[in-house]
Amino acid sequence: MAVSAQLGMGAIPYVGGVGFRVWAKFASAVNVAGTFNNWSDTATPLTLEGNGYWSTDVPGAAVGDEYKFVITNPATVVPWKKDPYAHAMDVTKNGNSIIADTAFAWTAMNYSTPNWDEIVIYELHVGSFLFDPASPSGRGSFTTVISKLPYLADLGINVIHVMPAAEFPSSYSAGYNPSDIFAIEVNYGGPKGFHALVEAAHALGIAVIFDVVYNHLGPNDLDLWVFDGWSQNNLGGIYFYNDARCATPWADTRPDYGRGEVRQFLRDNALFWLQQHQCDGLRFDATGWIRNVDGYNNDPNDDIPDGWGLLQWINGEIQSRQPWKITIAEDMQDNEYITKNQGMGGAGFGSQWGAAFVHTVRTAAKLPDDAARNMTALAGVMGQRYNRDALQRVVYSESHDEDYYANGNARLPEQIWPGNADSFYAQKRSTLVATLVFTAPGIPMIFMGQEFLTWGAWSDGVELDWSNADRFPGIINLYRDLIHLRRNWHNNTRGLRGQNINVYHVNDTDKVIAFHRWDNGGAGDDVVVIANFANRSYYSYSVGLPRAGLWRVRFNGDWNGYSSAFTNFASYDLQTIGSGADTMPCAGSVGLGPYTALILSQDT
Repeated sequence: MAVSAQLGMGAIPYVGGVGFRVWAKFASAVNVAGTFNNWSDTATPLTLEGNGYWSTDVPGAAVGDEYKFVITNPATVVPWKKDPYAHAMDVTKNGNSIIADTAFAWTAMNYSTPNWDEIVIYELHVGSFLFDPASPSGRGSFTTVISKLPYLADLGINVIHVMPAAEFPSSYSAGYNPSDIFAIEVNYGGPKGFHALVEAAHALGIAVIFDVVYNHLGPNDLDLWVFDGWSQNNLGGIYFYNDARCATPWADTRPDYGRGEVRQFLRDNALFWLQQHQCDGLRFDATGWIRNVDGYNNDPNDDIPDGWGLLQWINGEIQSRQPWKITIAEDMQDNEYITKNQGMGGAGFGSQWGAAFVHTVRTAAKLPDDAARNMTALAGVMGQRYNRDALQRVVYSESHDEDYYANGNARLPEQIWPGNADSFYAQKRSTLVATLVFTAPGIPMIFMGQEFLTWGAWSDGVELDWSNADRFPGIINLYRDLIHLRRNWHNNTRGLRGQNINVYHVNDTDKVIAFHRWDNGGAGDDVVVIANFANRSYYSYSVGLPRAGLWRVRFNGDWNGYSSAFTNFASYDLQTIGSGADTMPCAGSVGLGPYTALILSQDT
């Protein structure tokens, strides 16, 4: 049979048939078997193109047919293999690849991705977000996420970060063990379900960031393992390193970033989510383990140059094709080179999760003793940035990693007072650091359920407790107000979208900090935030202010409309006095409640 006339990898439908192409470098023969040839393992051979690629066109094969590749290697027994580029799998999980229909009819044509300075991210896990009795597993699905999109839009969310939804083994998972990275999890709704989610999100002005895992694969149900029968040292074969570089904390399945075909495979996958599924960005899991043998450090002696080069290549491809789309690294080393541009030796990511920020603010919230809170450390992370660009940092106080039971962690309110996460202290201090998330320079992110005081620990197999949304509607309103202020909905807090911060008041004795945020400066732009990290209130707390005149309290984190547990300590609008303070030209005094943040600005 002749080689395929179709372009691309995997199963490529055309009018009247399907082309098949696979890379099996050490195979002596490759056949494709499926429902279109009664699963014959010899009837439909592929032809060697060269460089280890095999292909053919199969008239009569069609969308919906199931198939596998039958790979022959005389030196070893190779079982039938799923297609590495398959876009769908059957419901038996360890079963067959499916020729998928990916010619989606996109209708949200007027959608545009939010400017990066306006992004507010909501991280969610499809399987545990809201259960769907109609899904094959009975757990969450794209359909149930769609049902909550109006709620998220009303909250002010304009980006959802969808945790990995590529095929994984078993009926539920956190997603960081992908077995088939082009196939969308069938329990969630498969390709059609994901298309519907992106469409529905875009129709409401919400962008979709997809989480990709390239630091390791599997390890379970991983047909890529010894894919064509060849391997060394009893390791993974052509898709993986076959030496010590294979090792990661999750499995010995680190892809071989130095092999051109593997690099192409991962690059194609990144573009697949952005182009074919019209996602608006990607979040890369654990990039430290792509660029470094020991992903927990920045030691250049442990670098994997091929991994670093892969990240540069993928980011370069995205920037040249769709530069408005964002790539976010979870590197957790606060390494400026992650977000430095490629021309200066960087990996070229648009932003990265801020490790110092999340760990510092969580520590400030969790410590039971007010005297132990370090305001100098807190002030230091407020102004942290990479390469002088605030938007190169994602700031957050909760995430799946920080809250995950499997990591020995728990939700922040739970960590503040285990077993009493609805207490005054847990409510106050968790929302206090949430205020810093929305007022610090950077891209703010919250984790699903954070906005209604979810406690315990997050688990991929346990449904988010939506009854807390009814129990704590005021906490939801608190988050809504913060998000609206962050996005400058009322045209009087423009500075929160800006690059600039001056932490000018650091009172480590009384545990109060104050900082000035601005974009261009002036009325409606300048914002002042005062944060009290102690269980003490002040009828008149004095701080410096950047401009004379009336400063209005736009947000009081102690208002009892947010929670009946709050003290409702009065914090009135204030008029500046003639003399300055804290190196600022003006000053004023304001009421300040316990464990409370205030947001002040001037009318335009």
